[in-house]
Amino acid sequence: MLARLPASAALKAGLSSASRRAAGQTISRSTNVRFSSSSAATETIKGALNSKAAVASATLLSVGTIAWYTHLYGTLPFIGEVHASSPAEEGLHPANYPFGHKGLLSTFDHASIRRGYQVYREVCAACHSLDRIAWRNLVGVSHTVDEVKAMAEEVEYEDGPNDQGEMFQRPGKLADYMPPPYPNEEAARAANNKALPPDLSLIVKARHGGADYIFSLLTGYVDPPAGVKLLDGLNYNPYFPGGAIAMARVLYDGVVEYPDGTPATTSQMAKDVVTFLAWAAEPEHDERKKYGLKAVILFSALTALSLYVKRFKWSPIKNRKIVYSPPVGKGH
Repeated sequence: MLARLPASAALKAGLSSASRRAAGQTISRSTNVRFSSSSAATETIKGALNSKAAVASATLLSVGTIAWYTHLYGTLPFIGEVHASSPAEEGLHPANYPFGHKGLLSTFDHASIRRGYQVYREVCAACHSLDRIAWRNLVGVSHTVDEVKAMAEEVEYEDGPNDQGEMFQRPGKLADYMPPPYPNEEAARAANNKALPPDLSLIVKARHGGADYIFSLLTGYVDPPAGVKLLDGLNYNPYFPGGAIAMARVLYDGVVEYPDGTPATTSQMAKDVVTFLAWAAEPEHDERKKYGLKAVILFSALTALSLYVKRFKWSPIKNRKIVYSPPVGKGH
């Protein structure tokens, strides 16, 4: 049947079939190239996702971002919170004050600790105890040995029994702890309208906000806003949870007189007594940072030395070239 076709028709049929085969090969080639490029990209993405380093980096980035956001703003916007009380009942959040001991390598201002102890002794000690601080803790921090001995001897402590089996009074010693203002909890409540003044030894660590909260509380007494009614014996302070606090304002300009000539303003006295209470909550603060700095320097030097020794010992082994020379066969 093909023999009956004219030569021109056969030629056209051959050309059309050749062109179709060429077009089909081009399409398949482009498809293969496209598929190979997309598969290569997919393999690259899969390799990146399967990489442990990439996963660890992404995790650290996410956790760090969330931690930094919560540090700045307190809560995450997409996670609801359940409160047993309203934000007003929790108290106003204190500002972040630049206390000198907050730095990574900063230490306490010991002159401020000395002034703060004076404020505590002349103002706060009338109601609040300091059970965990002994007289000896002040030596070398804010006072000399002779000054602390003189202050301790001003207080009478019950001791004994003596040879007759009786208790007796004696002057205080460096080993004695600060005397409480009340003999027991019931006496403290009776003298303060049923409110119990807390011990101040760990008050900075025991309150959310720490030193910032204590400073804001001492300087935050204001008149109650319109519509707020307080019970008898209570005072309004927006930083205290609920706003109603039994402790009245105790710091006023000039209520104490500093021997070093520092102006005894309300904010200055609050700053000094907060610094003293921060030290009382953590007397080892300065030594801890000093030892921490020494440890960082020591371990950094040991790490650098270990890396050098590791490279010195292992570099010849890792870079050596092992050549196998087969035995040369002898003629038979």
